[in-house]
Amino acid sequence: MKTKNLQKLAGTPLRRRAFLKGMLATGAVSVLTPRSLFAADGSVAAAGTNKVNLACIGIGNRGAEDVMAFHATGMVNFVAFCDTDMGAPHTQAVLKKFPNVPRFQDFRQMFDKMGKDIEAVCVGIPDFSHFPVAMLAMSLGKHVYCEKPMGQSFRQIELMMAAEKKYNVAAQMGNQGHSEGNYFQFKAWTEAGIIKNVTKITAYMNGHRRWHGMKVSDYLPAQPIPASLDWETWLTMAKFHDYNKGYVNGEWRSWFDFGNGALGDWGAHIFDTAHEFLDLGLPTEVEAVKLDGWSPFIFPQASTLAFRFPARGSQPPLDLTWYDGLHNLPPLPDDFGLPVVDENIPPPSKGSLDTKVNPPGKVIFGEGLTFKGGSHGSTLKIIPEAKAQEMASKLPLVPKSPSNHWKNFLLACRGEEKCRSSFAIAGPLCQTMSLGVVAQHVNAKLEFNRDTKQITNHKVANEMLNGVPSRPDWEQYYKL
Repeated sequence: MKTKNLQKLAGTPLRRRAFLKGMLATGAVSVLTPRSLFAADGSVAAAGTNKVNLACIGIGNRGAEDVMAFHATGMVNFVAFCDTDMGAPHTQAVLKKFPNVPRFQDFRQMFDKMGKDIEAVCVGIPDFSHFPVAMLAMSLGKHVYCEKPMGQSFRQIELMMAAEKKYNVAAQMGNQGHSEGNYFQFKAWTEAGIIKNVTKITAYMNGHRRWHGMKVSDYLPAQPIPASLDWETWLTMAKFHDYNKGYVNGEWRSWFDFGNGALGDWGAHIFDTAHEFLDLGLPTEVEAVKLDGWSPFIFPQASTLAFRFPARGSQPPLDLTWYDGLHNLPPLPDDFGLPVVDENIPPPSKGSLDTKVNPPGKVIFGEGLTFKGGSHGSTLKIIPEAKAQEMASKLPLVPKSPSNHWKNFLLACRGEEKCRSSFAIAGPLCQTMSLGVVAQHVNAKLEFNRDTKQITNHKVANEMLNGVPSRPDWEQYYKL
């Protein structure tokens, strides 16, 4: 099947499934990449500039924040906007600021019609729908900036890591602290041996979450679908649910079928640098130590999860314990002092974050030194204060970030930097969190084989690594 026929076939929504199957069968995904858009150095030749041609999928809520952050770099041409509820109140700020950018409700139609104009995409949509968008984009040779966590299931994340390598694209997960002070400090302090032989990490997020106080005994009842919403496309990889406003505009975070709870939402902002620079990889055990208000539908009201990592080279085994829930406060050292707070940390999308009483954070127990830290880009402090003063003259110089997270991605698209939170780096972190979500879902202790990547003691939990079976129109994304 020739390329022009594939593009013609893709023109109607009813034939998109056949279009994708045709691309898979013929290997045509690569020939749709518009090489004429690129200069000799691989940068984008857009209207005589050196800007990156960016399409944004999701332009409301968090997606809107990403649009504005990319715009602030001065390095992008917005060539397409896509949102399943295009024109809804939460999309208005972006649409008013950029009224002439082509608009779509279905990302597949966007790629069908605008693929030749797109070099990179921003994926700022609910967790469960990251996978098909990112996989299609990478298969078409597009660079991908994807909000965290990367995917909904262990398998999806595995395939996204493989696609990043296979299609040789820049792929960045949107945990922005990975381009701020904490990233460069943690890297410098581990390389200098300030942080070494860590055996225990306490990580916590005790702010109010959307599902706190919710009591459900089933999925939500059907409501009329708003005329502006493409509900079928919003569902993407999820199993079918009737529309209910209790699933959209961030409410999806409450449900196992759509979100990843407090762990998936905040873990990538709290222990991401520890995971990378201590080379944690995947755990051998994940234990649901405490789950208050367990439900098969929504996340627990409070969770304590224990992740156990084996020795890695010369580094000793390490236990990471996660605490969430309003009153499920972690045990902190007596000399902890005041919490570490970064004023740039955004508040939860719903609820409150009391940065004076119990902001999110971590305690890292290393050889000879204990560290306290916050979330996102906030830097570590040595405790107690007397020890911090003693160590002050011995600490290495920490370089400043040359680029924020969005600029880092754009420079990676141009081959000038590497993504600091590439899928290869962020993938195992997200898979670790996905194992925690499975433990929450089944309310059990899981034993995990790092070599075979299987849960060995719980058949149902092991099957959950694959995620839910895809509906017929979406199963092909696992083959890209």
